[in-house]
Parts: sequence; structure tokens; C-alpha cells
Amino acid sequence: MDRLERYREIVRRVIREYASYKPSNGQIDTEAIEDRDRDHYEVMHVGWDGQRRVHGSVVHIDIIGDKVWLQYDGTSRPVADELIEAGIPREDIVLGFHPPDVRPLTGFAVG
Repeated sequence: MDRLERYREIVRRVIREYASYKPSNGQIDTEAIEDRDRDHYEVMHVGWDGQRRVHGSVVHIDIIGDKVWLQYDGTSRPVADELIEAGIPREDIVLGFHPPDVRPLTGFAVG
């Protein structure tokens, strides 16, 4: 298995794990979204918390070129740490939610 395919497998596994957790409040479903053709992966919350509609991304990861871009992390367990523990090196993870001028200070890839 080549490096990019291994990264895809790790990202899918991490996304599915995060999608297995159900929010403690409300009637909210958690969905894993995997677009393998475009290397786009998300965890979404969809439902109701009382009278409030819940619909939004909790985790968003893209694979762009040869890097894993963490576009959004709305979790209490840092997704970047999970990706590293699963075998993706820091230098191949871009924290896309940080501005480009801040990324060199993070210890992760800059893009």
C-alpha cells in the first residue's frame, strides 16, 4: 500500500471513530461523510437540541496533494493528535484552520 492510500485508510478510520460518538444533548445524529473521489471526509451533527436545529461539521479533513489537511476540528480530543498516533507524520498534516502566516509556528506542515 502506498503512502497516500495508507493516509486515506487512516483518515477514514479516524472519521468513523469520531462519528461513532453521539452527542449527550438533544436528538442529534452523527454522520461520517466519505467522498473518496475527491478525498473529502467529514463528521456531521444533524438533528435537534430542544427547539434549536443542529446541522454542522464537527471534523473536516481533506487530502490535498500529498498532505492531510485538517480543515476544521470542533472536538474536545484533538484530531491532529489522533492522526499522528495512527501513523501520519506531523510534517504531512496541515492545520488548515490556522492562517497561512501562523502555520509555520505550529510544528505541522505549512501546506
